[in-house]
Amino acid sequence: MTPTSYIELSESAIANNIQFIKNLIGDDVIFSAVVKGNAYGHGIKNYCPLAYKYGVRHFSVSDAHEAYELYNTIPHDDSTIMIMCMIDHNQLAWAIENDIEFYVFEKDRLLAAIEIAKKIGKPARVHIEVETGMNRTGFETNELKTVLSEIKDHKPHLEVKGICTHLAGAESIANYKRIRDQQKKFKKILKTVDQSFDTAPKIHMASSAATIRYPKTRYDLVRVGIMQYGFFPTEEIWVHYINKKKVYQNPLQRIVSWKTKVMDIKTVKPGKFIGYGTSFFTNQPTKIAILPVGYAAGYNRSLSNRGKVLIRGQRLDVIGTVNMNMLAVDITEAPEIDKGDDVVLIGNQGDLEITVSSFSDYSQVINYELLTQLPLHIPRTIVS
Repeated sequence: MTPTSYIELSESAIANNIQFIKNLIGDDVIFSAVVKGNAYGHGIKNYCPLAYKYGVRHFSVSDAHEAYELYNTIPHDDSTIMIMCMIDHNQLAWAIENDIEFYVFEKDRLLAAIEIAKKIGKPARVHIEVETGMNRTGFETNELKTVLSEIKDHKPHLEVKGICTHLAGAESIANYKRIRDQQKKFKKILKTVDQSFDTAPKIHMASSAATIRYPKTRYDLVRVGIMQYGFFPTEEIWVHYINKKKVYQNPLQRIVSWKTKVMDIKTVKPGKFIGYGTSFFTNQPTKIAILPVGYAAGYNRSLSNRGKVLIRGQRLDVIGTVNMNMLAVDITEAPEIDKGDDVVLIGNQGDLEITVSSFSDYSQVINYELLTQLPLHIPRTIVS
């Protein structure tokens, strides 16, 4: 059955972005591809095999469900999957048995991991997350002595793969002092735990933004999310990068395009309202194209009378209220448009482009949110 809209992922853009990140961090730092949120809306099953193809061997996910999906998607004999957030106790056995690494940030999970590892007869591979100022998850400094003691007492059952923390907003200069304070605190914590392990764990704290702005936070591993999909975390980070590198062409390439087709064409008389409510009034004969997408497909309702689309190489206005499954486009000045014509919601057509960033500007939704809200039922295909 033909879908009402579809998403295309550019393989060449994926290859480009991965190479950019690798060049940026160098050979001595591990690039962990953050693929939480269904690979930021790109699709774990679609995106991750290509990331693997172009050399990524470390992946970070949010929860055990994503880890399971990823485990069954990529070769796992030479790759690492790391769970950064949620894993229930009843999922720990599967993770331990399959060498899935996971964060430990409170004592309950630590003790459960030890007990299950004992029963299985195989060590749990854990990353100890410490609290440095994000005030979300992580062991407090005053808990570390007890945590390290537990780890020492149960060495056969725990393999500490990493010590980590999370930065509270490295993408904004407004958080500069907070980030610097986190760096200082993390350094002190590392001195405390430095001699606690037979094999040195990987140290990591850098996100995409920190990888650009705070290179000293890269340590042994960086957890890069949004950049691999073709976006600098914020305009501010992009400006920081170009000022530092003196390179003014964006080195990243957008991966995602979102397309549909014109479902119907009609002309509305003057003095009429279009769609639900009274948000758009026709002052003249108005020719409209109806598209079979709406907010149920991720086209935000706030784009009513604000959104833009590309049809036959022309940038055209969304008019009226975006409803659940349809929206209207004003094609009065483009009468040649016909039923079945291709429509670009995000992406390129001819010399024009609707970027995710501009799409976000219209809807007041940040890139991260827009991408992850693209519904799972929209088919995703790979293009060159």
